[in-house]
Parts: sequence; structure tokens; C-alpha cells
Amino acid sequence: MFIRKRMPFEKLQKAQQIESGRKHFAVLLDPDNLDEASCLQLLALSEANRVDYFFMGGSLVTTQNQAALIRLIKENSTIPVILFPSNSLHIDQQADGILLLSLISGRNPDFLIGQHILSAPILKASQLQIYPTGYMLVDTGRQTTASYMSGTTPLPYDKPAIAACTAMAGEMLGLQYIYLDGGSGAHKPVSAAMIAAVREAVSVPIIVGGGINTIEKAQIALAAGADVLVVGNYIEKNPGFLAEVSEVVATYNKLALNAHR
Repeated sequence: MFIRKRMPFEKLQKAQQIESGRKHFAVLLDPDNLDEASCLQLLALSEANRVDYFFMGGSLVTTQNQAALIRLIKENSTIPVILFPSNSLHIDQQADGILLLSLISGRNPDFLIGQHILSAPILKASQLQIYPTGYMLVDTGRQTTASYMSGTTPLPYDKPAIAACTAMAGEMLGLQYIYLDGGSGAHKPVSAAMIAAVREAVSVPIIVGGGINTIEKAQIALAAGADVLVVGNYIEKNPGFLAEVSEVVATYNKLALNAHR
């Protein structure tokens, strides 16, 4: 049924991704907000509109839906499922990979290394692809579930230099991806100035999400240096936005390809 070959997330490397200007689109799925019918609707839209990855998870997962939803996705889609876990309890070996998030914007040792110690033997025995990721929460105008649950203070919105130095330290520690996140329901997205500062500071792919609810905001994030654009709860409320963002990413990639010929 599905014939388009998906590019594995692990191939998001500097030579292939950043230098070519290739951008990617990920849909963040919160298992608390989806049932089978709504998930199947999103799968059909995602398959039709060139979505590259599903990120599965949330800062507070209160239902038992995740395993069933991952199984549903694997049965009905070729799009890779990458776990976006808030703790070690959310590891599911049905997925294709996991963002092993170290919350480098905060000072809570449990989310810097504690949960990783609990997860390590499980991940070692699994077939999951592991993507070491520096996770950076940004203050975007309201307290988010992620900041509350982690007990950490987000990066100041108007301090791109702090974000750049934090990302730089993460790369020096060996993290292979940087994730700038405004959190679900953010009043505003991560600023272009902050994305650009981080892009200048590191050579690893940058993932950006939170507060992207207009085409203009998506375009600004891509132009500033985001390599992977993540949209989540806004698509759950407005499924048609998925196609709009996909078109923005596709147009950007087409222009980048022509520029490199």
C-alpha cells in the first residue's frame, strides 16, 4: 500500500542534512490525546503529505494508549516512529528509535542522567536506534507541562547567547542532536534569533518545536536554521495544518536543491 521509502533518522548527519539544506518534518503524537480513529486520520494525512517522522510521547502520559497506538502506526504506515519519552517508563520496543533526551537547559540531575541510568539496560537489550539529544526548554510565555514536571527553569526567551553556549556544551559532550522546544501550547515559538545562534554554534542537526501554529512561524524557523520542524497539538486540533506545513518544508527543500545544483 505504501511505497515511498523513508529516510532513517540516523542519516540526519551534517554532510547530508545541514550542508545540503534538506529539512525534515516530524509530527509529535501525544498518546493521551489520540484514539484509534483520530490516529488513523493523522496517519492518512501524514502519508499523503510527506511527513518524515512520528515522535511519540509527552511530558505527562496518563493513559495506556501508547503501545496500542505504536502498533497501529506500524501496521498502517511506513513512517518511522521515534519515542519522545519523559521517563524510563515510556520505552516501547515496537518503535524504530528513541530520542535519548538529556535536559541540558535545566539542572535537575534526574533528567540530565538519572532516567538514562534506569533506561540504559533496557535500551542496550532492545533493537531501538538511540539518538543522544540535548533537550533545551525555552521560555515562550507560559509554564509548560515539561518545565513543571522536570522542575527546571526554561532558557530565557531573549537570551540567544545562553542557548548557543548550552547547545555548544551539549555537542562537546557528544550529544548528536539539539532539540529546542517551547513546549505544548506555547504562546510563541522559539525565536529566530535563538535558532540562528544555536545553528551558528553547533554542527549537529537542530530540532525545533513548540508554538508553531502558522505557516509564517514554520517558515521563520526553517530559515533561521531548524533542520527538523516539529508540530504537535495544533495538528490534533487542526488536521489541515499538517498539509500546509508539509508544503512549506517541501518548497524549502526544492529551493535548497536547486541552489546546490
